[in-house]
Amino acid sequence: MATYSIAIVGAGPAGYFAAQALQSAQTDDLRFSIDMIEKLPTPWGLVRSGVAPDHPKIKTVSKVFEKIATTEGFNLFCNVELGKDVSVAELREMYDAVVIATGSSEGRKLGIPGENLANSLSAADFVPWYNAHPDYTNVSVDLNTEVAVVIGAGNVAMDVARMLALNPTELDPTDTALYALKGLHSSKIRTVHICGRRGPEHAAFTAPELRDLVKLEHTDVYIDHHEIQAAMKRVEEQGEVPREVRSNLDAMLAISENEKKHHERSMRFHFLSTPIEIKGKERVEEVVFGINKIEGDKVIATGETYSIKCGLVISGIGYESLPIEGIPFQKGKVRNTDGHVEGTNIYVVGWAKRGPSGVIGTNKSDSSDVMKILTTNLSNPKKVPQLKSLLDSRGITHLNQGHWHLLNAAEVAEGEPQGKPRVKFTDKAKLLGFAGK
Repeated sequence: MATYSIAIVGAGPAGYFAAQALQSAQTDDLRFSIDMIEKLPTPWGLVRSGVAPDHPKIKTVSKVFEKIATTEGFNLFCNVELGKDVSVAELREMYDAVVIATGSSEGRKLGIPGENLANSLSAADFVPWYNAHPDYTNVSVDLNTEVAVVIGAGNVAMDVARMLALNPTELDPTDTALYALKGLHSSKIRTVHICGRRGPEHAAFTAPELRDLVKLEHTDVYIDHHEIQAAMKRVEEQGEVPREVRSNLDAMLAISENEKKHHERSMRFHFLSTPIEIKGKERVEEVVFGINKIEGDKVIATGETYSIKCGLVISGIGYESLPIEGIPFQKGKVRNTDGHVEGTNIYVVGWAKRGPSGVIGTNKSDSSDVMKILTTNLSNPKKVPQLKSLLDSRGITHLNQGHWHLLNAAEVAEGEPQGKPRVKFTDKAKLLGFAGK
């Protein structure tokens, strides 16, 4: 029986689904020993620090992750940073294959004047802030303004806008970071504008996310009815309408027709709007947008502008992967061919492979396809990983699956009397304490 040792770097959806694909490929003659390495003291990646707290059903995929993690041959190493605690070269030497599943954590820049003003943030900072990511607890977010602008037309931008526009009492029974929840309760924000550069038919929102907006109890959501009808006409004139586009436009039409309750809180969608400048003396005061139009299959500027007075801007226009020494990067992701870094025993899955696209489930098929290539490329097993010994020799505290079980149970126990699924711990000393050090 051949047993191959595989290192998976990143304990998010792409990493776990890669491990699952390897476990499923095992036979009487083929086995895998999997070591999963995670920079943070906690696993689950964006399921823990990215999914909006008011969408708890999406987080139930963590049950799948735990089943994968408790399968024989799987070992978890949290609080281990690639490039700092262990190098790519060391992993390549220790393992038969190395799988990079580190995702994309750097927010793309708008590249416009005023972007660096106070209270102009990236969703890449704001989302982990309200999700209790230990590296983002000190992000400065001033909610002492009545109007906020969110730039972007994907689910991340929508999550950000919704979190700002919700009545914070709706977040009380969630795992929103306690410090963020306190800030949201004192927030003066009542109107949130969400602005996308292209038309409604091009938006990267998903229909389920849109359909949830009509269910908001304390927030009116506005989308221009005529704008959606015009978008429908445009796509129908081009021939067969893709199912996803039709579902999105139908959901937007339903929002536009939904009876408004005249709540003091509102979300307002604006399409064909390109941010061209953020104005303010010391902090955000106004955003200027260029008005676009659609000609054929192109979005072009009209030369006209409009502006929105506001005190907070959050940009959610996408993410890029941070470079890692020893791995080739290009245009914000690992340079690869179908998930293989050619000429090496390195493979890549998830956002680090394809860029920030798709939903959590997209990673399952993506990781499965790459693991098939990895398995095909394996030759005689020859590696005997000594990661634990290496980390111990360097004095690096790491948490294994047993430590995580203790930490997880403690967070759940902390949340129970408060009617929350958990209270996430953010103090790194407290988190690392569960390693028994």
